[in-house]
Amino acid sequence: MGTTASQLGKDLLSEYQELTFLTKQEILLAHKRFTELLSKEERALLNPRVPMVDILTLPELKSNPFRKRICHVFSTSDTKDGSLSFEDFLDLLSAFSDSATLEIKSHYAFRIFDFDDDGTLDCGDLEKLVNCLTGETDDTRLTPEEMRQLINNILEESDIDKDGTVNLSEFQHVISRSPDFVSSFKIVL
Repeated sequence: MGTTASQLGKDLLSEYQELTFLTKQEILLAHKRFTELLSKEERALLNPRVPMVDILTLPELKSNPFRKRICHVFSTSDTKDGSLSFEDFLDLLSAFSDSATLEIKSHYAFRIFDFDDDGTLDCGDLEKLVNCLTGETDDTRLTPEEMRQLINNILEESDIDKDGTVNLSEFQHVISRSPDFVSSFKIVL
């Protein structure tokens, strides 16, 4: 497997273009970067997967505080190990591309922030979200009282139905009022 259009196959390349927000050049670059993470033996496999530990070495993800959650959300691995196939990798890059819609970006952001994968952002998810953003060192960690106050403020602003959690539509409502979200929710190879 190489990185040229002919090695990916024109039909497959066209299909990837139709199914993602990526250009032909972005798909070819993604294929090159994905293939570089594979061993020579793995490159010969039909649908190789790159382990999460190797995906996390990419400079574009290395410093992202949500890097492991990103891999878990986009991984289609039966073992839920965060490994990515090439198509998983394309889905990830597509959702984080400049061309992806606000609806797509907010949907994936919600899934990334939903640490327990229960379809809502509850106090536990919000605490983990804040800790990812502030860091979990003694110097940056919020006190329990600061954390409680911040989570209460988030829920006061976001929890429209007052059930103590933020669901996808509530999250998307908040995001729609955040003009910087679309431009900041991106990964460019």
